[in-house]
Amino acid sequence: MASALRFNAAKIARAAKPARIAGVRNFSRSAVALERSVSSLYTFTEEEEMMREAVAKFAREQVKPKVHEMDEKEMMDKSVFTGLFEQGLMGVETPAELGGTGGSFMSAILVVEELAKVDASVSVACDVQNTLVNTLVRTYGTDAQKENYLTRLATDTVGCFCLSEAESGSDAFALKTVAKKDGNKYILNGSKMWITNSYEADIFLVFANVAPEKGYKGITCFIVEKNMGVKIAKKEIKLGIRASSTCVLSFDDVEVPAENVLGEVGKGYKYAIEILNEGRVGIAAQMIGIAQGAVDEALPYMYQRKQFGTPIAEFQGVQHQVAQIATEIEAARLLTYNAARLKEEGRSFVKEAAMAKLYASQIAEKAASKAIEWAGGVGFTREFPLEKFYRDAKIGAIYEGTSNIQLQTIAKLLKQNYV
Repeated sequence: MASALRFNAAKIARAAKPARIAGVRNFSRSAVALERSVSSLYTFTEEEEMMREAVAKFAREQVKPKVHEMDEKEMMDKSVFTGLFEQGLMGVETPAELGGTGGSFMSAILVVEELAKVDASVSVACDVQNTLVNTLVRTYGTDAQKENYLTRLATDTVGCFCLSEAESGSDAFALKTVAKKDGNKYILNGSKMWITNSYEADIFLVFANVAPEKGYKGITCFIVEKNMGVKIAKKEIKLGIRASSTCVLSFDDVEVPAENVLGEVGKGYKYAIEILNEGRVGIAAQMIGIAQGAVDEALPYMYQRKQFGTPIAEFQGVQHQVAQIATEIEAARLLTYNAARLKEEGRSFVKEAAMAKLYASQIAEKAASKAIEWAGGVGFTREFPLEKFYRDAKIGAIYEGTSNIQLQTIAKLLKQNYV
């Protein structure tokens, strides 16, 4: 599908000059320096604005017509993945010379948000590819690994992040999957659960322990290809984000070349901790997209639907509820954008990422629930999209760190300021 919407390297080159907004300095791709005294969190580069507009159009025209059917079938339409690749959305931060868009982290966050306004399943597929899989390979991969895997991930191959197991969810480092060294290869045995994108994936970033006696210090990340022997044991049937695949994976004597170790042996635990902080900003963006999408679907109906001769949206009680939700969505969005900019500036953003994910997931549930109430009976039906936003929102409190884990993280970091 050759599309005029394609946000490619050439467009970025033309947009390399930032928008003429007071307080914005020159920037290079993923690093954007802002004058704090005058810049708002809505100060975007031309590149980021172009990306957001292109993705919003793609979501409306290419994704939205397929949302209901994909949700009912619990399967992503292949043309959607094709479109994501053709639009350059599966390699947002990947350098242009490796087939990516060469954009900023904020660009990736805007992509996730815009897609979630239409379908959270498509949004999370894109999010995992960008904020977890690509970032790990880009940050810790060898030149050969980058040239091989980043190019494929940006152009035509889905990847997934394999950390969680049956006994290691929030306690991620209790994982049991092992990797035994055998000459110039490793033999992997174990299983993984709750792995997003795994049904469609051909590249798997698998965390396994090469020295269980060392505890978490033996955890190592491996780049595993499906044809090495990865098996899908079960595809989960879920409440929400149904079109996004979530599977149980089995690794039975899977042989992985030693050259496919990502980064250093025994440093996988460190990589996982670091990368999940970025992932949480992505999930926060997904949640604000869900919240905004629910409101955007409900309000036109509310202004059209009349009771007692007055549009529902004109009743003061309803107006106050809408205003409250809009305010809370805005607060969640600003938390998310702030965490993204801190990350780009190379500053600590762990607490801010946790706050953004926690609050955005809460507001997504609240906004979707209220939108159903505002629409009344029709909002409760599956013919109207609001109930899907409500189902999709629930996952925000669970994956990439539960809400309780976010609260624990925030509390721990706050303590450092006082003790």
